[in-house]
Amino acid sequence: MKKQPILFLLSVMAFCISCSSTKNSSENKTTTKTPFVWEAASVYFLMTDRFNNGDTSNDLNFDRNKTAGKLRGFEGGDIKGISKKIDEGYFDKLGINAIWFTPIVEQIHDAVDEGTGLSYAFHGYWTRDWTALDPNFGTKEDLAALVKKAHAHGIRIILDGVINHTGPVTNEDTIWPSDWVRTEPQCDYKTFESTTTCTLVKNLPDIKTESTQEVSLPPFLIKKWKKEGRYEKEVASIDAFFERTSYARTPKNYIIKWLTDYITEYGIDGYRADTVKHTEASVWADFKTQCDYAFADWKKNNPSQVLDNNSFYTIAEVYNYNISAGKYFDFGDKKVNYYDNGFNNMINFEFKWDAKKDYEFIFSKYSKILNEELKGSSILNYLSSHDDGGPFDAARTKNKETATKLLLSPGLAQVFYGDESARSLVIEGTEGDATLRSFMNWEDLKSNAETQKALLHWQKLGQFRKNHPSIGAGVHQEITAKPYTFSRTFSKGSFADQVVIGLDLPIGKKELSVGNIFAEGTKLKDAYSGKETTVTNGKVTIETSFDIVLLEKK
Repeated sequence: MKKQPILFLLSVMAFCISCSSTKNSSENKTTTKTPFVWEAASVYFLMTDRFNNGDTSNDLNFDRNKTAGKLRGFEGGDIKGISKKIDEGYFDKLGINAIWFTPIVEQIHDAVDEGTGLSYAFHGYWTRDWTALDPNFGTKEDLAALVKKAHAHGIRIILDGVINHTGPVTNEDTIWPSDWVRTEPQCDYKTFESTTTCTLVKNLPDIKTESTQEVSLPPFLIKKWKKEGRYEKEVASIDAFFERTSYARTPKNYIIKWLTDYITEYGIDGYRADTVKHTEASVWADFKTQCDYAFADWKKNNPSQVLDNNSFYTIAEVYNYNISAGKYFDFGDKKVNYYDNGFNNMINFEFKWDAKKDYEFIFSKYSKILNEELKGSSILNYLSSHDDGGPFDAARTKNKETATKLLLSPGLAQVFYGDESARSLVIEGTEGDATLRSFMNWEDLKSNAETQKALLHWQKLGQFRKNHPSIGAGVHQEITAKPYTFSRTFSKGSFADQVVIGLDLPIGKKELSVGNIFAEGTKLKDAYSGKETTVTNGKVTIETSFDIVLLEKK
């Protein structure tokens, strides 16, 4: 393809973003009529430490100054950094309506040697204290401000919750009592039991989530809270929780209490639950019960901040769950239905393989399963992630295809930070999953014309998806195979939405059938090019310099 001069592309980019921003502000009046539908959400997943550094004063805490392996130490990203990008409208332009970020609770203080050099808990999955935020990520005031900013933009906030394990044991981080955790055996994943009552890896204490034995608070936590001057307050809150619920004071119930406090206090909208298949399913059923209670309680106490009547949303990370398995995950000796045990959604590990096939295969397959066997539930599709070493486009050579297949497929779409900017997933000198976890490539977005062009494609598709719940939650129907056109239709209560999309179309003038979606004489707009057309004899004719058409009512 002939390369355009950089200045030309930059000017086009600036003009299109300006148009998009104007469009956003003018469309606010109309899009408020479009309900937020979780089954059609576009979820931006970011690693808190790797996205944007909004406060350099919190970059070093707890003497975390040892030399770590490449991309295995803290890099400075924080809650304020996410808030700044909300303020800038970055997520609005991408059409994002939910943000999920890695855990922000207080992490172990020291580093551990995982065989790849020293590693700190920058990723957030090595908890030391569920009741506190890690100062490297920010303060509770920062979190409160972020949730309010996000909600003001119509964006839901999903926190990442860990119940399965604590952080590793170090010289600075003591092990939890033996009635709280086990340190052996290590999981071999051959059966349900050898996947749940075991440690994921060496030196990662496993919470005894199956235990019915009541336990006391760990001595180190009591000492910590007393030093911080909040022991009495925390104990009173714990007592009130167990009195209200009549739950036994078991390890998993303490953690459920601590995680749901973030709902009660800040009004977060959802949880992505980590390592779900490594605990008993009943853990998550109880978790969802308390999430729902906390969300209703927050709504009651903050009526002016309530966005809508959607209930609290839960997403399960059951590693290797596939949409083709329907509602069940098979451990070999046991099948578990997590949808019936507290989850609205399961992360779909199959999508990256399906994405290698053609559009119609993907779209029709996902529409059929989601509107039949999984109706009322959903899945979260992704093409790259923080811990999947086999992404769809590891070399970042298929950015446009990635966006088109991900954002136009039925189900929730997970945009992993940097998907939209082709952030490199191959970093020299890294070991293991560190290569997936580089800092967001903001400089490329500022100065690289090709990156900006790629971003514009993500923005156009993302905006269209956000404005039309039919794309993620509707029914798919192929109209014609050549040129490839299809419709999506969705209805909920008095709301109805329908669109027609054409892909791999000829550049220039093109004629598309709209089937029975739009009546004769209906005025339509192509949201991709901004051009308008009218239905004549069941077809539209439109001339654009793009190979994609996104038709909506004018």
